[in-house]
Amino acid sequence: MGSVLQKNGLKLGGEPEFLNIEKPDIIRDIHKQYIESGCDFLTTNTFGANDIKLKNKKYGVDEIIREGIKLAKEARGNNKALIALDIGPTGQLLEPMGTLTFDEAYNAFKKVVLVGVNNGVDVVLIETMTDLYEAKAAILAVKENSDLPVFCTMSFEQNERTFTGCNPESMVMTLEALGVDVIGVNCSLGPKELKGVIERILKVATVPVMIQPNAGLPKIVNGKTIYNIDIEEFCECVVDFVHKGVSIIGGCCGTTPEYIGKLKKLVSEKKVKRLNNKKICGICTPSKVINVDGVRVIGERINPTGKKLFKEALKKGDMDYILGKAIEQVEVGAHILDVNVGIPDINEEETMVKVVKEIQSILDIPLQIDSSNYGAIEKGLRYYNGKAIVNSINGEEEVLHTLLPIVKKYGASVVGLTLDKNGIPKKAEERYKIAEKIVNVAKEYGIEKEDIFIDALVLTASTQQEEVKETLKAVSMIKNKLGVKTVLGVSNISFGLPDRPLINKTFLTLALGAGLDLPIINPNEKSMMDAINAFNVLYNYDKDSFNFIKSYSNTQKETIKSKDSKDNKENLDIKSIVIRGLKEKAGKATKELLKEVDELTIVNEYLIPALDEVGERFEKGILFLPQLITSAETAKKAFLVIKESLMNKKEQNISKGKIILATVKGDIHDIGKNIVKVILENYGYEIIDLGKDVPINKVVEETKKQNVKLVGLSALMTTTLKSMEETIKALKNENLDCKVFVGGAVLTKDYGEKIGADFFAKDARESVDIAKKVLG
Repeated sequence: MGSVLQKNGLKLGGEPEFLNIEKPDIIRDIHKQYIESGCDFLTTNTFGANDIKLKNKKYGVDEIIREGIKLAKEARGNNKALIALDIGPTGQLLEPMGTLTFDEAYNAFKKVVLVGVNNGVDVVLIETMTDLYEAKAAILAVKENSDLPVFCTMSFEQNERTFTGCNPESMVMTLEALGVDVIGVNCSLGPKELKGVIERILKVATVPVMIQPNAGLPKIVNGKTIYNIDIEEFCECVVDFVHKGVSIIGGCCGTTPEYIGKLKKLVSEKKVKRLNNKKICGICTPSKVINVDGVRVIGERINPTGKKLFKEALKKGDMDYILGKAIEQVEVGAHILDVNVGIPDINEEETMVKVVKEIQSILDIPLQIDSSNYGAIEKGLRYYNGKAIVNSINGEEEVLHTLLPIVKKYGASVVGLTLDKNGIPKKAEERYKIAEKIVNVAKEYGIEKEDIFIDALVLTASTQQEEVKETLKAVSMIKNKLGVKTVLGVSNISFGLPDRPLINKTFLTLALGAGLDLPIINPNEKSMMDAINAFNVLYNYDKDSFNFIKSYSNTQKETIKSKDSKDNKENLDIKSIVIRGLKEKAGKATKELLKEVDELTIVNEYLIPALDEVGERFEKGILFLPQLITSAETAKKAFLVIKESLMNKKEQNISKGKIILATVKGDIHDIGKNIVKVILENYGYEIIDLGKDVPINKVVEETKKQNVKLVGLSALMTTTLKSMEETIKALKNENLDCKVFVGGAVLTKDYGEKIGADFFAKDARESVDIAKKVLG
């Protein structure tokens, strides 16, 4: 749509959706061209029509969408093509990376969906999403307010991740779990560059897959946007995707009706290759998938039971204490973290949401939402980013029929306890019957075996010694007869006995042999982790003993250290606090350090090295955008204390230099620029943010006025690359003593050089390296 609108006179920075009202004949005609080319779906001209993008604009979202649907229907006429309501991203980053809340995004999408429902669209197409969390908000808005089929596509970069770090497998797992009918990829790259992403999706997807690539990568020639893949090459690549199993094909940027017409002719006689993938048994965050195809450790430490300090932290809202417990478990090998915040005198629903969000802002580990409060479970699932586990349900009718619909709605896996209104049966056979009931009822709600984990329940050996063997027997029966994965809270076995670690380790080893998949343990206990690591070798899970050799080859070095001593999370230095993203500790730790060293020493020897280390991990793909931003925000709190200290002393500012940032004229996107701003500010640079859609003369005037040595320009639209080039020329023509760096999804290093930029920043981290070169 955008490419054809440009040819029809869409002005730089213009709102394509406004043409539904201002020039309806053009939109109707474009739709007709695509109908004539053979399209089975018409996508409404509503991609940017939401209250967040179009706030305070001259037309209301309702009117734009209503007219957009009307025009598509008029163009369709008697054709059988379906009308797809097009929903694009809000244009803002959701928390924790940005300031837009999940609920604000949801409400914006809900409004679009309701207009679409009232005006008779056939399907909803959610597209060009780069944030899995935003995609979830949009999907829930559709599912909760309509019965329409949902298609959802995300945009991936050349590293086979989205802008915010989501990988293809996490996308598939999460979107399928939320009930999306068709998943896939659109925009961002050409079909050649998307081959790896599509192949990864096709390996794991169980619903139809779609792809709408760009016509290659864009470049500007004589003021016009040209794409580097012609019709023949484009069609050849896309038809190859059909052979591999893609069900719905089309085009995004640059794919005019001629592209689609040729594509239609080539595939008109081809049959869809049905995917035959087995559903993945696992959970995920946007950047990490945990497949339960071996022993996976669930860390039990985020739980107030028997933990006085943890209870106090919950009452005080001390998130850093709780996050410390999360970090230490991950560092010693936990694959999943159980999260339970149930104590009296707090709002458990609000606390659950806060803890889930905070953990996900610093760690990419999947979570198990653990509560007896149905509201807390639902809230935790709603605001979780990815696919989680619910702990737990049981064999009681009321529990099953209350919780299973919630589990299904949010696409979670679930732990089923082998107890009912009569309590925990003594015999393994009776526990098996309850497990069988749970599996059967879950199936009625559309929850497959791959998403059910059964807990045969551990009773204490000190009081119910005879039942220990029954638990092990039940684990074996459930695993072998029902074909589901198993869970046990191992440490319950030793309650009331001396030398609990010995009992725990021995029981764990027996349970693993009986078929335990998901032990809930304290991963800080070295003997427990040692037993699991050895078991993985002996049962052929650790192929070629790779992980075991890596961990234990140097016997003089203790590879798994206990984190329970006070040398860890209670007395972290400021560098460790920034790396871990513990925002609440940053200010206090900086004040303490100022008693020993001066302000600039803290900046240069603690904060900058910490940010550098985080940046290096980001470059290597160890950390992703949420963690990068959280660490930057943590450093910001330290900087505020330092600046206050300098002001009190009436000393010089610690700014390392001024940098102007601007999104160029005609471009209304500023997500990338805002991220760069956060990172650079926390390296000590003073940022003059001119905003978005910035006129060329304003950039030049501010550069002169502020005597700025470095200017950063951002563009996310191919149509505004010309504006970027003209801005650079204007700066150069003034002979200003400044360097220019550029960035944005549509830019490449070669193109940056071609338009006269001094530097190209592929991401926020690289902007720091550029600033150091220019300003020191």
